[in-house]
Amino acid sequence: MAIPFPLLFVAAFFAFSAIVMLLWNAILPSITHVGNISYWQAAGLLLLCRILFGGIPFGRGGRFRGGPSGRMGEKLMNMSEEERAKFKEEWKERCARRGRY
Repeated sequence: MAIPFPLLFVAAFFAFSAIVMLLWNAILPSITHVGNISYWQAAGLLLLCRILFGGIPFGRGGRFRGGPSGRMGEKLMNMSEEERAKFKEEWKERCARRGRY
């Protein structure tokens, strides 16, 4: 019998909340002198981190799954291999100037 996906998602959320609570209470009070947290505080912290750092994907998949879309995707799809390599190299140089590579 297959478990419905929403039920699996809810069970994973509760399990991850317990893991966050256990790790927080085992590590952070002795290192940073913060207090212990309850299970529901851990669940709220997990949800907050998901919103702040993971985003909330709407529609099909996350931001960069499946490659670029729209005008940039069309431009990249119509480029030859040489043009695509030159484009990637230019962006690597731009990012290197900003300290990202």
